[in-house]
Amino acid sequence: MTVTGVQLQEYLAGLDYPVSREDLIRWGQENGASTAMLHMLQALPPDQFSSPDELNAALSTPT
Repeated sequence: MTVTGVQLQEYLAGLDYPVSREDLIRWGQENGASTAMLHMLQALPPDQFSSPDELNAALSTPT
């Protein structure tokens, strides 16, 4: 199953920002994220994301 950035954003709705990659991974693990979603989160740069827009930009950037 492939996860789109939009699907991930919907799944992460309600998350408090700023958030780090490690926070996103932990949140996903605690909330039943699929393996595909967790891989997508793990592929993010180890940055701090200040807003959903920043996170979306990172998700849209090819690795």
